Amino acid sequence: MSSLSFEQQLTAELNTVEFDRLLIEQPYEYKSIFLNRIEPDATNPRFFPVTIVPDQVAYQIATKKISKNQLIERYDARDKVVIGKSCIVNCFHYNSAEWKKANHTIDSIIELASNVAVSEIIQVPTIFPLHNGQYQILTGHRRFFAMIFANGIDGAAHFKVYLNRPALPKTKQFQENASREDLPQYGKLQAFRDAMREIETLSKMRQMAEGKPLTVKDCAGILGISMGAYDNYNVLTRYPAVLAAYQDGVSYPFVRMKKIVLAQEAAYKKRKAITLLNIEHRRDINAAIKKSIYKEVAPKPKVRSNNYRIAPLKSAQALKFLLSHNVFELDTQIDWNSLDWDNSEQVNKAISQLVEYIETSAGK
Repeated sequence: MSSLSFEQQLTAELNTVEFDRLLIEQPYEYKSIFLNRIEPDATNPRFFPVTIVPDQVAYQIATKKISKNQLIERYDARDKVVIGKSCIVNCFHYNSAEWKKANHTIDSIIELASNVAVSEIIQVPTIFPLHNGQYQILTGHRRFFAMIFANGIDGAAHFKVYLNRPALPKTKQFQENASREDLPQYGKLQAFRDAMREIETLSKMRQMAEGKPLTVKDCAGILGISMGAYDNYNVLTRYPAVLAAYQDGVSYPFVRMKKIVLAQEAAYKKRKAITLLNIEHRRDINAAIKKSIYKEVAPKPKVRSNNYRIAPLKSAQALKFLLSHNVFELDTQIDWNSLDWDNSEQVNKAISQLVEYIETSAGK
C-alpha cells in the first residue's frame, strides 16, 4: 500500500477532482476475482485477527489430521481465527471475552456460508486495488470470510471493484455499516469515529481552499444519515466508557445509552455550576458514565436457597423411632452445636446422615 499519509492522498485527490464531486466520481466495475488475491483490512471494525490457510491445509484441519495446538504453532495463530474451506477454528484463549466475541462472528459466517454455497450474494463485497497487484476489502469482511469457508482460498467470486482507492475509505465503510441492522453497536460507533477523522480532515482542507468548513448538515449528508442519527453518534462517541461498554457486550439501544450520557453531563454541570466542559470535566464524566452503566448491568447477587429436605422414611418403625427419641442426644456423630443453620447445604447433609442413622437403628 502507498506510504503516503491520508492527508497527502486526499490532497492529491483534490488536485484532480473538484471538492463537491470528490465523493461522487469514484468509478467501479463488477469483476470475478480469485479470493487468494484479496486481503482483509485490519483497521476495519468488522475485522477480527484471522489466518487464512490453503485448501489442502483446510482439508487436514477438517479431517482432524492437524490438532489445534499444531495449527497454533505452525501458523502462529494464538488469539486469531483460522479459516479455510469448510473449516474455521477459534484460537483465542478458551472462554475469554475475545473467544466469546469471535464465536458469535464465526456462527454468523458459517450461516452466511451456507447461503453462499447455494446462491449468489445480493450485495457483493467491495474492494480496491493495492500497489502489489492484490486487492483490499473495503466493505463486506463477513461475506468475504463466508466465501472462503464455502469455496476455499483458491475459489473465485464476484466483487464490486473500485478502479482506485476511494478518497474516503472509512466513510464508505460507515455508510454501509450505518444501514445494517444486524451489526453490533460497537462496530457502528467505531466506524463513525474513523469516518469522522476523515471528514474533519476534509473540512480543514475545504476551509483552507474555500474559506468555509463543512457544516453539521454537510457531515450528516456525507455519512448518509439523518441529523438525529448524527447527533446520537456524536453524543455516544464523546466518552471512551460508552465504546468500552459496547465492546464488553453491553447491548443498550443507542437512545437509552444517550440518555445516560446526557444525564451525567447535566448532573455534572449542575453540581459544578458550569456550562462548558473541559478535558478534566469530561474525564470525571467518563468515570461517572462507566459507573452508571455497569451499576445497571451488574448481575444481582444470588439469593441463597434455604430449602430444607427430610428424606422419606422407609418404615413405620423408623418413623416411630424418630418420634420417640430426642435426635440431639442420639449417637449420630453429628455436631449439632457447630452446625450453620443458615446454610441449607450443611443442614440437609446433617439431616440425611440422621435419617440414615434412624433407618439403621430402627431395624435392629
